[in-house]
Amino acid sequence: MASKIPDWVTAELFEDLLKANVEGFSKVKSFKADSGSAAGENYATIMLRVNIEVELQDGKSKPVSYMVKLPHQLEMFQEMMKRTNIFDIERTMYNQVVPEIEAIYEEVGVDITFGARSYDLKNAKTDYVALEDLGVKGFKNANRLEGFDQAHTERVLQKLAQWHAASAVRVTTKGSYTDILLDGLYKEENRPMMTEMMKGIGSNFVKSCPTYEGYEVFIDKVKALQPVLIDKMFDFAKVDPMEFNVLNHGDSWSNNIMFQYDAFGKIKEVYLVDYQLPKYGTVAQDLLYFLISSTKLEDKLSKFDYYIKVYHENLVEHLKILKYSKPIPSLRDIHLALFKYGFFGYTVATGVMAAVLLDPTDTASFENFVGDTEAGLAFQMQLFNSPRFRKHIQVIMPWLLNRGALDM
Repeated sequence: MASKIPDWVTAELFEDLLKANVEGFSKVKSFKADSGSAAGENYATIMLRVNIEVELQDGKSKPVSYMVKLPHQLEMFQEMMKRTNIFDIERTMYNQVVPEIEAIYEEVGVDITFGARSYDLKNAKTDYVALEDLGVKGFKNANRLEGFDQAHTERVLQKLAQWHAASAVRVTTKGSYTDILLDGLYKEENRPMMTEMMKGIGSNFVKSCPTYEGYEVFIDKVKALQPVLIDKMFDFAKVDPMEFNVLNHGDSWSNNIMFQYDAFGKIKEVYLVDYQLPKYGTVAQDLLYFLISSTKLEDKLSKFDYYIKVYHENLVEHLKILKYSKPIPSLRDIHLALFKYGFFGYTVATGVMAAVLLDPTDTASFENFVGDTEAGLAFQMQLFNSPRFRKHIQVIMPWLLNRGALDM
């Protein structure tokens, strides 16, 4: 990991930030940058935790820490960044959009926070995102391998509904979002690269299917989908102005959600992190992404409709609080969107869900997740053949089939 910490990440880089944010700052006594996440806990970026011991003007010491996200230096990642700079997007989200969404609630006297504070670092040598370390406030991730129970799932759905409600209200009062938030990754110039990236993952999933119990009922449809996967994803990304649309978080899996607990282990607060892939459009994106990737197996399908009802009740409540001027979507409207865009559930189940359910391994990396090297292919087979993934996919695939989500 030490090799991944650039030599320009030094104490000097943080001095202006410390002067502005630490009362009585005198000087830095010690500085250490370490990996902020283990292999398999974060794919899209390099995450650092920076620990600084500060000396105050009264001679006392104070520990301070920040999280810093940096880009991979892989050629494939650099190519992707030329077309869609996820660091620009995330800094725009933290510096403009998140404060704007929180201000919409402030205007009606409701105090809601959606995530960490963001900071600027002068003289950074690459793209970056610098954030407060939420661990200091007791925030942590729930266990991704076990999946969220009902209490955690309901709180996340409440937070997503609050975010979605305010993001929809913002369009009625301030107009459309910028193009980078309207298109997300789905820009036409990204199509060849995304096709290449998805090809290996898709074929490795097809190869793994015969090891799943009951695969015979869905294998023909899965094979038929492969040549049109990216076309269908780009169709999914088109915004239908006649529907209820929101700014989706876009990457709402378990490790991008942090919980703060009280002394009795009860959830006090929920924050969303990682605003790199926001996408304006149907609520089906965040709902399918979260519920399929991150809930526990026993609840994933048996409570799916109930969870949509929980989401809808919170959405209606907050649209009313914010005096949304357009028709409020009915529960039926939300379910219709989930059926219409059901195919997206297949991409979640065979993509992010596989990564969520994989036991910790040193081979888990962005490069292996999307690469076609020998190591990449081996890692993708590992994703699709883990016993935990097998249990989930064996129940999800027939469910998707029965909902028409695998139909061309």
